[in-house]
Amino acid sequence: MEELRKISGNPDFLGFSSDKELFKQPKLADVCIIGTQDAYHLEPAEQALDIGYDILLEKPISTDLHRIRRLLDKSERLGRKIMVCHVLRYSPFYVELKKIVDSGVLGEIVSIDAREGVDPWHQAHSYVRGSWANTAESTPMLIAKSCHDTDILSWLANRPCISAASFGGLHHFRKENAPEGAPEFCLEGCPVADTCHYNAAHYFGKHRFWTFVKDGGPKSSDEDIRQWLSQSNYGRCVYRCDNDAVDHQVLALEFAQGLTATFTMTAFDIGRQITINGTKGVLRGGAFEKDECGADLIVKLHHTGERFERKITYQSGGYESHMGADSGLVEALDGEFKKDPLEMRTGIHASIEAHTIGFAAEQARLSGQVVRLDSLPGYYQPPAMQLG
Repeated sequence: MEELRKISGNPDFLGFSSDKELFKQPKLADVCIIGTQDAYHLEPAEQALDIGYDILLEKPISTDLHRIRRLLDKSERLGRKIMVCHVLRYSPFYVELKKIVDSGVLGEIVSIDAREGVDPWHQAHSYVRGSWANTAESTPMLIAKSCHDTDILSWLANRPCISAASFGGLHHFRKENAPEGAPEFCLEGCPVADTCHYNAAHYFGKHRFWTFVKDGGPKSSDEDIRQWLSQSNYGRCVYRCDNDAVDHQVLALEFAQGLTATFTMTAFDIGRQITINGTKGVLRGGAFEKDECGADLIVKLHHTGERFERKITYQSGGYESHMGADSGLVEALDGEFKKDPLEMRTGIHASIEAHTIGFAAEQARLSGQVVRLDSLPGYYQPPAMQLG
């Protein structure tokens, strides 16, 4: 709180010891921002609605589809607006991609193939050692991390998703893959410390930024970081943690009118990629095209062979900042909250399908069966798919 007070530069800064203390106050602003852990989104969101706030809500909306539907119904009943942080819809990359799709130059969209490389270190930090490592305490990977991507598929398809099939699991970050002689904690003298990509000693150097999860963050002394690593999960060998979040998963989706989509989440790559196949042309874009071709988006037409490219200008962060989407969402906030809830680009009505896809995919992965989305308790289909 004191750090936020300094950043604000506001001598009248109001701080509260907890959300409960905050919600004892009368309404203090137009919008309440909720950025708590996955399992603690619903309760403060409902309280904020009761007080009269509109809400900017971190994804995922909740850990359970039925509860998400309950929150949507409550927002409608109270006449409040909920904007979900599905930030990719505000990325210059996806905004331009969406314009190309909607222009008709690709013809009728037949299939979409998307991919997210989480980054091996990010996977280890957040989904092996970190707060999303245990799905019972957070949410499955496709909800916690990749609901950004299922949301983009929903946005581009612009029609209801009917069913999902999925396969994947936890392949690498398991106890049986621990190097011989590896201790419980990296700093206890690991025999492969010098060659291990996941050595917690990297928090002292090239991955010091990631110490933002501790008090003091990257500005901490080496001794403070050492003490932290000796006592927390972040110092544990990645092969000796209590994690169960998957490190790879594939998803196959059927949308209305015959459109199909696939999505791959892998811990062992970095960056997002997408291919959109249309009856008149194909679009490819993302990290690979940027690295190999110098363009963010490439379109090739079937009949003429004509090819054109798009290079995207990012104000800050680029591919490392949700492809420029974080600042894009902030810039869009005022305009979005002035819209009708059904017209908000990432209002709860538009964002719920991405969560439904994720929950259906996890059920499909665990059961080995195709799951129809409308079979899930709390299923909701927007009145129109022309959202955002």
